[in-house]
Amino acid sequence: MSTAASLTQWQLIRRRFAKHRAAVASLYVLGALYFTALFAESIAPHRAAWHDTGMIYAPPQVPAFNSRDGLHARALERVIDPVTLKNSYVATGEVVPLRFFVRGEPYRLWSLIPWDRHFLGPERRADGSSPPWYFLGADRYGRDVFSRLVYGARVSLSIGLVAIVVTFLIGVSVGGLSGYVGGGTDNFIQRFIEVINSFPQLPLWLALAAVLPGDWPPLQIYFAITILLSLLGWTGLARVVRGKVLALREEDYAVAARLLGAGHGRIIFRHLLPGVTSHIIVSLTLSVPAMILGETALSFLGLGLRPPVVSWGVMLQDCMNMDVVANYPWILSPVILIVLTVLAFNFLGDGLRDAADPYGEK
Repeated sequence: MSTAASLTQWQLIRRRFAKHRAAVASLYVLGALYFTALFAESIAPHRAAWHDTGMIYAPPQVPAFNSRDGLHARALERVIDPVTLKNSYVATGEVVPLRFFVRGEPYRLWSLIPWDRHFLGPERRADGSSPPWYFLGADRYGRDVFSRLVYGARVSLSIGLVAIVVTFLIGVSVGGLSGYVGGGTDNFIQRFIEVINSFPQLPLWLALAAVLPGDWPPLQIYFAITILLSLLGWTGLARVVRGKVLALREEDYAVAARLLGAGHGRIIFRHLLPGVTSHIIVSLTLSVPAMILGETALSFLGLGLRPPVVSWGVMLQDCMNMDVVANYPWILSPVILIVLTVLAFNFLGDGLRDAADPYGEK
């Protein structure tokens, strides 16, 4: 068995991370979520915009299994109360057979590959039509909540990663410069960071998002929201990098590089920043939930992404009416995924933070 003294830093980090069960489980959860987002067209039974106005607010149809019908669900029939006009649904005798990798609505995977297979969905009738099946119920337009959750994961999860790329570029560059140069430059950068941190983030996000033109196309709004979140999220990473660079710039290898005539950029990016890579990864991991929650808050308030774009925040706009939430609680499904994602990132960040100090003791 290898001893700690014979292992590299990254081997020590991997070994210590593997002992953090919550972090490892969170890594698998996030892997499953991002896999779902990547193959959203194949996993969702329907397109995000597919709807059936005759099945508005249909309740979830939970799959069942028996030896006669196999995996199936019961068809629903809509009933409207003549007095209150309230929707209700009763199960009919019709069985909706469910099959894995079933043929369904045609689509183009990643907008490139034409296909019509879905991971799980209702089997077509003899006339070629597919019976409606709502795994997690329907919304006010009769759209499949589960399908919209799957498509929404692609936007909500990716916006955090894209924002982190911008955060990484700004935070590492500014933090590395501040820690390496020091003196008046360091003092000015730190005071500037304190000014940014003094603003309450959510009101500032709302103010900046409110000035975005309403006629912008969805893709332009997506990148605008991403940059907006990044411009306020880089300060924490910059301070982490600055502190580590301050500690490392006087190390023997850094001093030797300067004496050998290495340029400042080479010293920072080739000698100092690799020594803080693990801490950068931890800081970025813990920043992703803030980006996801920021997009959710802006979209929920109607100032972020807007329909026809589907994200978890956009879906939560249907929850502004408390009567709807009380009568149709499955509309709150995005909240469960948001909480699960944020907790998974936090546990993963905690595990990486502990593993980043492999020589420390618990």
